[in-house]
Amino acid sequence: MPVHPLPHPIGTTRLPGGPVPFPTPVHPAPDDPGPGGRAPAGLARGDLEADDVGPCASPGPTLAQVAARAGVSSATASRVLNRSAPVSTEIAAKVECAARELHYVRRRAPASTARDTGAIAVVAFADVLRFHADPFPVRLLAGAQRVVPDRELVVLTAGPGQARPSLVRYLCGGHVDGVLLVGRWGDPALPGLLQAAGVPVVSLGRPPQSQRLAHVDADNLSGARAAVHLLHRAGRRRIATIAGPPDTAAGADRLAGYRRALTDHGDPTRCAVAYGDFGSRSGEHAMLKLLGQHPDVDAVFAASDAMAVGALRALRRLGRRVPDDVAVIGFDDSPAAATARPGLTTVRQPVEDLGARAVELLRDPAPSRSVVLPTHLVVRQSC
Repeated sequence: MPVHPLPHPIGTTRLPGGPVPFPTPVHPAPDDPGPGGRAPAGLARGDLEADDVGPCASPGPTLAQVAARAGVSSATASRVLNRSAPVSTEIAAKVECAARELHYVRRRAPASTARDTGAIAVVAFADVLRFHADPFPVRLLAGAQRVVPDRELVVLTAGPGQARPSLVRYLCGGHVDGVLLVGRWGDPALPGLLQAAGVPVVSLGRPPQSQRLAHVDADNLSGARAAVHLLHRAGRRRIATIAGPPDTAAGADRLAGYRRALTDHGDPTRCAVAYGDFGSRSGEHAMLKLLGQHPDVDAVFAASDAMAVGALRALRRLGRRVPDDVAVIGFDDSPAAATARPGLTTVRQPVEDLGARAVELLRDPAPSRSVVLPTHLVVRQSC
């Protein structure tokens, strides 16, 4: 299954029919459209290189301009681009060449006449290698595919915060029937551009407060709060946290849940916070920092299982016993939680259900609609 990177860097993986593991990313040369010399279905090579085109809200090249460049009528150009009637090979080649040179993208038809492409785009704004190594997206896609087993999922990976014009033009060009946004998309205009083009869009994760966007999320605040309550019931009184990035909804909400729990127990000033990026190495560094600043810490709530595993590594290095000296709780209930030593107590979020509900929400993505799924504790040996 090929991965076709779009410019700087957007990768495409097509998942037909059912959930499958991600392949190792393939990175062809910049002038190579992908394995076999083909771009992803429905996407011309010119589109892959169209990093200089404007977003879908801008007019862009018209059918008439393509026709004029090819030296044919607009009707003939339309027949070629829509493949609605036979046209000679020579004329078809001229029209397709003109369309590529102008970076023409066929506009999405009105809802009443739109072609059902059967494809849903999952756009993940994350480091490509990290995204493919993380079990979370695989579980998310498995849940999405469960709802639409006969549809194709087109997975696009872009760098964090990147929403390049070529990506936006592709999403608005009639190639997909809906878009799921995952991670920090950076450009606040992106959802509005998709909505204006008539493309249903749903965010996986709570969007920024400034965005009116349908979304699906886990109850991160309540999950974190429950974790800290469990630590308090176990007799822990110097409870620290390794928080996720504060500019992410999950990071902010889980930190808020930690603070809310300390307030519940009348000790809001006893916060001890270090930040990570949800990755294991950042969790290890954060744990070392916390113990350097607060050597009396007897428990830590980490905002991801990966960071909790990193914290376990740091504690072993320092000779701290888990849970005797320091209790540890993570968040996600990833496979790493069950295989950690000791087994990691964690907050389970229903990842597959998040993917499934997001696809269901695409059918009626009113901006005011949101779905928040409950979390619950999974108690193992680390607490």
